[in-house]
Amino acid sequence: MRDILLSGILLGLLPYILRFPVVGAYTWAWLSMMSPHRAVYGFARGVPFAQLVAIVTLISLLMSRDRRPVPMTTPTVVLLLMLSWMTFTSFFAIADTDRVIDRWIFVGKSQIMIFITMMLVRDRMQIHRLMWVVVGSIAFYGVKGGVWTLATGGGGRVWGPPGLLEGNNELAVALVMMVPLMVYTLQTATKRWIRWGLIVAIGATCFGILGSQSRGALLAIVAMAFFLALKGKRPVLMSLVIIALLLTAIAFMPESWTQRMDTIQTFEADNSAQSRIYTWRTLLNCALDRPLVGAGFAADNLLVFSRYAPGGAEYAPFDGLVFVAHSIYFQMLGEHGFVGLALFLLLGVVTWRRASQLTRATRGDAEFGRWVPLLMPMIQVSLIGYAVGGAFLSLAYLDVPYYVLALVILVDAHWRDHQKTLAAAKAAPSGTAANQNPAAVVTAAT
Repeated sequence: MRDILLSGILLGLLPYILRFPVVGAYTWAWLSMMSPHRAVYGFARGVPFAQLVAIVTLISLLMSRDRRPVPMTTPTVVLLLMLSWMTFTSFFAIADTDRVIDRWIFVGKSQIMIFITMMLVRDRMQIHRLMWVVVGSIAFYGVKGGVWTLATGGGGRVWGPPGLLEGNNELAVALVMMVPLMVYTLQTATKRWIRWGLIVAIGATCFGILGSQSRGALLAIVAMAFFLALKGKRPVLMSLVIIALLLTAIAFMPESWTQRMDTIQTFEADNSAQSRIYTWRTLLNCALDRPLVGAGFAADNLLVFSRYAPGGAEYAPFDGLVFVAHSIYFQMLGEHGFVGLALFLLLGVVTWRRASQLTRATRGDAEFGRWVPLLMPMIQVSLIGYAVGGAFLSLAYLDVPYYVLALVILVDAHWRDHQKTLAAAKAAPSGTAANQNPAAVVTAAT
């Protein structure tokens, strides 16, 4: 039944995608983050729905007059430079060529669709629809996980959908990123039932994050809560609400959860934490030996670890083992060298800065001032959640933060279009009047 329902929805969307390519951008985002096509168990599991949607969207894009050039803002340029550098380092990768190509294609597919999305989405309604798709696709698992956490008394661990968010840690970080965007939707919602629904969803998502039993997510949600209160419309009230919500949720969790979180302070005796440090030192050694290109994609291979792993009795249990980076920063450093890490960090900096500039620039505008100064700070809080939670996870290529980045680029492009329209409207009447009847202009001025 699930296979039939999903197949019917996706096949029914294809004609709309052919006519409106932006629908294809929304559908790809839904498939990419919610992964409903991987939650079926029958015939639909083998159908390449994502590829089909991507192909139809590309065809529709080529035939459409609605497409526009990719907005060439500073974050766009830095993102293109980073992707170009990733391609360059692939030629010097240590891993097997097949693994490197597979990883490059995986990253390339998601990034191409994000750029296609930026060619199709432009106005406020389209930007909001894209945000709702992203938030809804991930928050679904937050609400579901929150209900599961409450039902099991915090004893059951929350897991994500098949794919990049399948792990409890990965899902938790993605959920932390979604909470600020849900708060923005709550601030701008006009209907009472929507506001109450969002309040329940935010509360359930917080329980879902804690129910993941992810130590990195605990640090991320605390950092997110601090900046959410700082960037919110009512900082004091927001701080009190968030603190009360977190304390209530933490008090609800069982002793096993508390014991696991306590290992943050005693990481020296924690095998998982020690394996992370072992991996980080390995990737750092690799970057020091190959500072420009690193190990290339798929640095989690035996050759890299046998060549660059640290020695010593404390790391003897890990000899011969291979681990993923467990950090977006060491992942970029180990796979793409110091240049790749610098571009990755620069991308976050310029995105944050542009969000701040848009907040200030649009505050006095009658149209944009009602939503951009609320959205941009929440995007910054979302990026803080990713920056903190990602410090302990290999999520440098996760598409969620790049969709958040795309929201800033799209709002920037929409604002620039608005400014051009205003400038043209101011210039056109005076120029036209002067050309048609110069005397009338003089009379009107006097």
